[in-house]
Amino acid sequence: MVSRSNLTSPEDFRLPRSVAFSGDKVFRSPKTGGSGTARADLGDVTRPTKIVTLYAMNLLRRITCLALLAVTAVPLSLNAAPLKIAYSDWPGWVAWEIAIQKGWLKDAGVDAEFLWFEYGPSMDAFTAGKADAVMVTNGDSLVTGANGAKNVVIMLTDYSNGNDMIVAQPGIKSLKELKGKKIGLEVGLVEHLMLLNALKKIGLSESDITIVNTPTNQTPQVLASGQVDAIAAWQPNAGQALKAVAGSTAIYSSADEPGLIYDTIVVSPQSLAQHRADWVKLVSVWDKTLAYLTNPATKEDALKIMAARTGSTPAEYAAFIGGTHFLSLAESAKIIARKSGGFDSLGGSSSVANEFNVKNSVYKESQDVAGYIDATLTAEAIAAKK
Repeated sequence: MVSRSNLTSPEDFRLPRSVAFSGDKVFRSPKTGGSGTARADLGDVTRPTKIVTLYAMNLLRRITCLALLAVTAVPLSLNAAPLKIAYSDWPGWVAWEIAIQKGWLKDAGVDAEFLWFEYGPSMDAFTAGKADAVMVTNGDSLVTGANGAKNVVIMLTDYSNGNDMIVAQPGIKSLKELKGKKIGLEVGLVEHLMLLNALKKIGLSESDITIVNTPTNQTPQVLASGQVDAIAAWQPNAGQALKAVAGSTAIYSSADEPGLIYDTIVVSPQSLAQHRADWVKLVSVWDKTLAYLTNPATKEDALKIMAARTGSTPAEYAAFIGGTHFLSLAESAKIIARKSGGFDSLGGSSSVANEFNVKNSVYKESQDVAGYIDATLTAEAIAAKK
């Protein structure tokens, strides 16, 4: 290894032992025996001139080596840092734990570090530049970008198909009965959008209810305390609320509006530009991961892995799988590429979320939805498998 001490020691620049001095002349001892001396091969050069010449030659060689080392070290240092991906407890994202534990990312040539957070803090970590990517809903990718952390959706993992719920106190059996009631939810997040979309269908609006701003992971306790008449939350919080309050009911869920909530992986534009090939490799691992989860022969092991990551039991986590519509890369590619304005396309769903976010002052300026979507990585991952 080259070190600074190796390059600055006086010993590095000394003349060869065979060089001797006599007066102002420099002589080199013969290569073989003999007591005499022979004139140096370089001719009759004065000592100061010869010393400077040899010193300069040695110095030039070392400078050249240093320059070559510096040039070759740059790409090594750039490649040394793993891709950092923030994720949280949602089935479509926890499924990546299977790929992590099985070593499939390394097999694909991807050095990735997955960082575990609560949902809100995962977005904060991405915004602070502590992660290259984060797993969020399509609506929250816009929120994150509008707040300064620009990002690009590179793939979909799933859409919510029942895991996001509005859970009401005993005796409340329908959305219409929420009129004049208090609902606990985290303002500005996807459950807020789901609630307003549900109310719109039955001719109600936000002015017909009272929203109590509540962190999603606290909604079960708030419902149990009786402070609110209903809560809106995703699993596992929704399930915990149903258990905490006997007789409570899920009066609406994301299964009533498929495509309202797509779950994604978003990447910073900088990381995508610098490591595009690595991101394509990561995307390409998804189908193998999904197959392991859905194959009856391996599903039990997959659930054990996912449950261990979240601190639950395999049986408990199995209950969440049914409320998640997992998407293969082929299915994901169609939804990303589709140009319709409805919930069957990522662009259409994100446009609804964008309108909601501006209207509810989640952010001020409407976002360019198309600029948040890159369909090519999923397409390239599919093509690479053929």
